[in-house]
Amino acid sequence: MNDCRLVFGANDSIKEGVILTNQVMQNFLYKRFLTTPDRVAFHYKGRDYSFADVYHESYKIAGQLTANGMKKGQFTGVLLKNNLETVFILFALQLIGVRAVILNNRLTSGEIGWQLQDSKAKFLITENAFDKVQTNIKYEFNDIITLFKETLAGKTNEPELVKEIALDDICTIMYTSGTTGHPKGVMQTYGNHLWSAIGSSLNLGLNDRDAWLCTVPLFHISGFSILMRSIIYGMKVVLIDAFDERAVIQLIHKEKVTIMSAVSTMLTKMLDDLDGESLPEAFRCLLLGGGPASRSLLEVCKQNGIPVYQTYGMTETSSQIVTLSPEDSLAKLGSAGKALFPSQLKVMNESGTEAVPNEPGEILVKGPNVTSGYLGHEEITAEKINDGWLSTGDIGYIDEDGFLFVLDRRSDLIISGGENIYPAEVEGILNSHPGVSDAGVIGMKDVTWGEVPVAFVVIKKNHDTCHDELESFCNEKLAKYKIPKRFFIVDEIPRNASKKILRRELRKMIHM
Repeated sequence: MNDCRLVFGANDSIKEGVILTNQVMQNFLYKRFLTTPDRVAFHYKGRDYSFADVYHESYKIAGQLTANGMKKGQFTGVLLKNNLETVFILFALQLIGVRAVILNNRLTSGEIGWQLQDSKAKFLITENAFDKVQTNIKYEFNDIITLFKETLAGKTNEPELVKEIALDDICTIMYTSGTTGHPKGVMQTYGNHLWSAIGSSLNLGLNDRDAWLCTVPLFHISGFSILMRSIIYGMKVVLIDAFDERAVIQLIHKEKVTIMSAVSTMLTKMLDDLDGESLPEAFRCLLLGGGPASRSLLEVCKQNGIPVYQTYGMTETSSQIVTLSPEDSLAKLGSAGKALFPSQLKVMNESGTEAVPNEPGEILVKGPNVTSGYLGHEEITAEKINDGWLSTGDIGYIDEDGFLFVLDRRSDLIISGGENIYPAEVEGILNSHPGVSDAGVIGMKDVTWGEVPVAFVVIKKNHDTCHDELESFCNEKLAKYKIPKRFFIVDEIPRNASKKILRRELRKMIHM
């Protein structure tokens, strides 16, 4: 809400003496098509696609979706792979004002089905590669209409193009795991995506030679935000189906890539492949997410002339909200940096007052890129967002120079290869096994993935449940990266007076 008492326009309304502005813009893709139609938008599998190409392909698909009954304002699940057709479909949904529920294609059919039901999605757009998942979903949720991208061309209508969008309209929904219970759908507005792009450009800079290499999944905010920056900036994106360090390095050279997003595991593989070689001088930024990088990794990057920008962000902030630039990476080792220009950052201590420098507490963020809340969960939204400040649940401190240091990612969060894993979700699955009476999950350090989940399990009397059985049980209900890599059979899960798991005690058990 904007408090403006001097000037207001025809689209504004007045409520109790305060003017409420309804800011609108032209549809992002439509505007980009009108502005720079001939500029290269995407490079994919050896071919360049202009913004005119992207617009026309997306418009065609919008007509096909309209012919299948899709309407403005509906929620539609999107379960697709990393390819250019996925980009066209995501933009097609924006052209007709349909809200995309972007689904992690590494989840099980049960997890995906729950998110579709929770978001009240009318449709699911998928592809033949996920036929088995779709069959399971259709069996359990037969009211959801499934459209396969391979058969969309069967019929088409002239789509009703949404040429103007309100910045507070929902553009996308992405589910993020909660510390308890099921994941929650984060509402991301057009304004959130716009301000995320603005904040990034004010931090990293922007020029007409920029090309952003997308090596991360489009179902993550890290990947989807690159698509939005493409049409907002008018910038070329080099898109690949899956990460491969040799292919990535070759594309950086061949396509004159200037920026890429990655997590530490990707960067490590690239450094191994480079074997001391440098990247081209035009390459000016590797945006590193998924947790702080080690000093040794940063030192190798510095020796090789690779500019690493460490970041802190989440689904709720529509990508990065805090970033550390290369010149500070070693002096402020372990820091996520400072809040981007449109955003704010503070730390609150246990007494509920703002922490002094170097005092740990909960990290709060605020800004126009921060979500307005969680779909269908008003109580959780009210609990997590107060006066625009989002309580992240992460613990950290801000030093005397204003740099943020994250001490504990969302309390018990495990970050494995850039993927977020909440112990409570895995514990819920384990506790549903008929032979398990209690379970506790923590992260264990891993050379390849940074962390992997491990489980401590109490077996019920008269049951002989084993490691293989537990692993098989989890395999049916959890994405592969969430499955514990080790199972420890214990007599009791340590808990405090409030019955909360004492994870520090579980960590001690590993080192016994």
